[in-house]
Amino acid sequence: MLWRHGQTAWNLERRFQGTTDIELTETGVAQARRAARQLAALGPDAIIASDLRRAVDTAAELAAVTGLQVTYDEGLRETYAGVWQGLTHEEIMERHGEEYAAWKRGEPVRRGGGELETEVADRAAPVVERNVEKLPDGGILVVVSHGGTIRTTIGRLLGLEPSSWEALGGLTNCCWSVLGEGARGWRLLEHNAGTLPEPVLGDDV
Repeated sequence: MLWRHGQTAWNLERRFQGTTDIELTETGVAQARRAARQLAALGPDAIIASDLRRAVDTAAELAAVTGLQVTYDEGLRETYAGVWQGLTHEEIMERHGEEYAAWKRGEPVRRGGGELETEVADRAAPVVERNVEKLPDGGILVVVSHGGTIRTTIGRLLGLEPSSWEALGGLTNCCWSVLGEGARGWRLLEHNAGTLPEPVLGDDV
Protein backbone atom coordinates (compact mmCIF):
# COMPACT_ATOMS: atom_id res chain seq x y z
CA MET A 1 0.00 0.00 0.00
CA LEU A 2 1.49 3.33 -1.09
CA TRP A 3 0.02 6.10 1.08
CA ARG A 4 0.42 9.78 0.31
CA HIS A 5 1.04 12.20 3.19
CA GLY A 6 -1.58 14.57 4.55
CA GLN A 7 -2.26 18.10 3.38
CA THR A 8 0.34 20.86 3.70
CA ALA A 9 0.03 24.61 3.24
CA TRP A 10 2.08 24.35 0.05
CA ASN A 11 -0.37 21.79 -1.36
CA LEU A 12 -3.15 24.34 -0.90
CA GLU A 13 -1.04 27.06 -2.54
CA ARG A 14 -0.02 24.71 -5.39
CA ARG A 15 3.66 25.25 -4.59
CA PHE A 16 6.23 22.69 -5.63
CA GLN A 17 7.44 21.11 -2.41
CA GLY A 18 10.00 18.64 -3.66
CA THR A 19 12.45 17.90 -0.87
CA THR A 20 11.57 21.06 1.08
CA ASP A 21 10.60 19.91 4.58
CA ILE A 22 7.04 21.24 4.95
CA GLU A 23 4.85 20.20 7.88
CA LEU A 24 1.22 19.10 7.81
CA THR A 25 -1.62 21.53 8.34
CA GLU A 26 -4.18 20.82 11.05
CA THR A 27 -6.37 19.42 8.30
CA GLY A 28 -3.47 17.22 7.16
CA VAL A 29 -3.06 15.77 10.65
CA ALA A 30 -6.80 15.07 10.82
CA GLN A 31 -6.67 13.38 7.40
CA ALA A 32 -3.78 11.18 8.53
CA ARG A 33 -5.56 10.24 11.75
CA ARG A 34 -8.77 9.32 9.93
CA ALA A 35 -7.01 7.34 7.19
CA ALA A 36 -4.78 5.58 9.72
CA ARG A 37 -7.83 4.03 11.36
CA GLN A 38 -8.91 2.60 8.00
CA LEU A 39 -5.46 1.27 7.18
CA ALA A 40 -4.98 -0.20 10.64
CA ALA A 41 -8.13 -2.27 10.14
CA LEU A 42 -6.38 -4.05 7.25
CA GLY A 43 -3.70 -5.40 9.60
CA PRO A 44 -0.42 -4.05 8.14
CA ASP A 45 2.78 -5.88 9.04
CA ALA A 46 5.30 -3.08 8.46
CA ILE A 47 5.49 0.67 7.81
CA ILE A 48 8.22 2.47 5.89
CA ALA A 49 8.25 6.20 5.23
CA SER A 50 10.08 9.08 3.66
CA ASP A 51 12.11 10.98 6.23
CA LEU A 52 10.51 14.33 5.31
CA ARG A 53 8.32 15.71 8.09
CA ARG A 54 5.02 15.54 6.24
CA ALA A 55 5.50 11.81 5.67
CA VAL A 56 6.98 11.19 9.12
CA ASP A 57 3.99 12.79 10.84
CA THR A 58 1.53 10.93 8.60
CA ALA A 59 3.23 7.59 9.32
CA ALA A 60 3.20 8.38 13.05
CA GLU A 61 -0.60 8.31 13.07
CA LEU A 62 -0.62 4.76 11.70
CA ALA A 63 2.14 3.69 14.08
CA ALA A 64 0.10 5.02 16.99
CA VAL A 65 -2.91 2.83 16.23
CA THR A 66 -1.01 -0.31 15.15
CA GLY A 67 1.93 -0.32 17.57
CA LEU A 68 4.29 -0.86 14.63
CA GLN A 69 7.67 0.85 14.41
CA VAL A 70 8.28 3.04 11.36
CA THR A 71 11.43 2.61 9.25
CA TYR A 72 12.51 5.82 7.51
CA ASP A 73 14.32 5.93 4.17
CA GLU A 74 15.41 9.03 2.29
CA GLY A 75 15.00 7.03 -0.92
CA LEU A 76 11.25 7.62 -0.54
CA ARG A 77 11.55 11.41 -0.57
CA GLU A 78 9.71 13.50 -3.12
CA THR A 79 11.38 14.45 -6.40
CA TYR A 80 14.09 17.08 -5.95
CA ALA A 81 12.93 19.97 -8.14
CA GLY A 82 15.81 22.44 -7.79
CA VAL A 83 14.89 26.08 -8.29
CA TRP A 84 11.24 25.16 -8.86
CA GLN A 85 10.83 24.29 -5.18
CA GLY A 86 8.73 26.85 -3.35
CA LEU A 87 7.28 28.28 -6.57
CA THR A 88 3.65 28.00 -7.68
CA HIS A 89 2.80 26.51 -11.05
CA GLU A 90 2.00 30.01 -12.29
CA GLU A 91 5.40 31.33 -11.19
CA ILE A 92 7.15 28.41 -12.87
CA MET A 93 5.29 29.02 -16.12
CA GLU A 94 6.36 32.67 -16.02
CA ARG A 95 10.04 32.00 -15.25
CA HIS A 96 10.66 28.60 -16.84
CA GLY A 97 7.96 28.39 -19.49
CA GLU A 98 9.74 26.18 -22.04
CA GLU A 99 10.92 23.71 -19.40
CA TYR A 100 7.45 23.58 -17.84
CA ALA A 101 5.78 23.01 -21.23
CA ALA A 102 8.23 20.19 -22.06
CA TRP A 103 7.45 18.52 -18.75
CA LYS A 104 3.70 18.79 -19.37
CA ARG A 105 4.24 17.19 -22.82
CA GLY A 106 5.75 14.19 -21.05
CA GLU A 107 9.36 14.80 -22.03
CA PRO A 108 12.16 13.80 -19.60
CA VAL A 109 12.85 17.07 -17.78
CA ARG A 110 15.10 17.92 -14.86
CA ARG A 111 12.57 20.27 -13.34
CA GLY A 112 14.44 23.23 -11.91
CA GLY A 113 17.71 21.38 -12.48
CA GLY A 114 16.55 18.55 -10.21
CA GLU A 115 15.85 14.85 -10.68
CA LEU A 116 14.35 13.03 -13.61
CA GLU A 117 11.28 10.96 -12.81
CA THR A 118 13.22 7.84 -13.80
CA GLU A 119 15.90 8.72 -11.24
CA VAL A 120 13.24 8.98 -8.54
CA ALA A 121 12.00 5.52 -9.52
CA ASP A 122 15.59 4.24 -9.47
CA ARG A 123 15.91 5.14 -5.79
CA ALA A 124 12.36 4.55 -4.53
CA ALA A 125 11.23 1.32 -6.18
CA PRO A 126 14.13 -0.76 -4.78
CA VAL A 127 13.30 0.47 -1.25
CA VAL A 128 9.79 -0.91 -1.67
CA GLU A 129 11.01 -4.19 -3.13
CA ARG A 130 13.58 -4.75 -0.36
CA ASN A 131 10.98 -4.23 2.32
CA VAL A 132 8.38 -6.42 0.62
CA GLU A 133 10.89 -9.28 0.70
CA LYS A 134 10.95 -9.05 4.52
CA LEU A 135 7.18 -9.57 4.85
CA PRO A 136 5.58 -12.82 5.95
CA ASP A 137 3.54 -14.62 3.28
CA GLY A 138 0.46 -12.56 2.54
CA GLY A 139 1.85 -9.66 4.56
CA ILE A 140 1.01 -5.99 4.03
CA LEU A 141 3.60 -3.21 3.73
CA VAL A 142 2.49 0.42 4.06
CA VAL A 143 4.77 2.88 2.25
CA VAL A 144 4.26 6.51 3.33
CA SER A 145 5.59 8.81 0.65
CA HIS A 146 4.73 11.61 -1.77
CA GLY A 147 2.49 11.99 -4.82
CA GLY A 148 5.19 12.17 -7.47
CA THR A 149 7.34 9.49 -5.90
CA ILE A 150 4.42 7.11 -5.51
CA ARG A 151 3.40 7.55 -9.15
CA THR A 152 6.91 6.90 -10.47
CA THR A 153 7.32 3.92 -8.14
CA ILE A 154 4.05 2.37 -9.30
CA GLY A 155 5.03 2.96 -12.91
CA ARG A 156 8.39 1.28 -12.41
CA LEU A 157 7.01 -1.70 -10.47
CA LEU A 158 4.33 -2.29 -13.10
CA GLY A 159 6.93 -2.12 -15.88
CA LEU A 160 5.22 0.79 -17.65
CA GLU A 161 7.11 3.10 -19.99
CA PRO A 162 8.09 6.33 -18.19
CA SER A 163 6.23 8.40 -20.78
CA SER A 164 2.98 6.76 -19.63
CA TRP A 165 3.43 7.20 -15.86
CA GLU A 166 1.40 10.40 -15.90
CA ALA A 167 -1.61 8.33 -17.02
CA LEU A 168 -1.81 6.88 -13.50
CA GLY A 169 -3.28 10.16 -12.28
CA GLY A 170 -2.79 11.93 -9.01
CA LEU A 171 -3.25 10.88 -5.41
CA THR A 172 -5.38 12.90 -3.04
CA ASN A 173 -3.72 13.79 0.27
CA CYS A 174 -3.82 10.78 2.60
CA CYS A 175 -5.25 8.43 0.01
CA TRP A 176 -3.40 5.36 -1.20
CA SER A 177 -2.80 2.87 -3.97
CA VAL A 178 -2.61 -0.89 -3.58
CA LEU A 179 -0.28 -3.20 -5.46
CA GLY A 180 -0.46 -6.97 -5.26
CA GLU A 181 1.48 -9.85 -6.71
CA GLY A 182 0.00 -11.36 -9.85
CA ALA A 183 1.09 -14.36 -11.92
CA ARG A 184 3.37 -12.14 -14.02
CA GLY A 185 4.55 -9.65 -11.44
CA TRP A 186 2.98 -6.63 -9.79
CA ARG A 187 -0.65 -5.66 -10.40
CA LEU A 188 -2.40 -2.38 -9.55
CA LEU A 189 -5.39 -3.39 -7.44
CA GLU A 190 -6.60 0.04 -6.31
CA HIS A 191 -5.55 3.60 -7.11
CA ASN A 192 -6.33 6.75 -5.09
CA ALA A 193 -8.35 4.68 -2.65
CA GLY A 194 -9.80 6.15 0.53
CA THR A 195 -12.99 7.89 1.48
CA LEU A 196 -11.65 11.38 2.05
CA PRO A 197 -13.80 13.82 0.03
CA GLU A 198 -10.86 15.98 -0.97
CA PRO A 199 -9.53 17.10 -4.37
CA VAL A 200 -6.07 16.18 -5.62
CA LEU A 201 -3.82 19.07 -4.54
CA GLY A 202 -0.15 19.60 -5.40
CA ASP A 203 0.35 15.98 -6.42
CA ASP A 204 3.23 16.52 -8.84
CA VAL A 205 5.70 17.34 -6.11
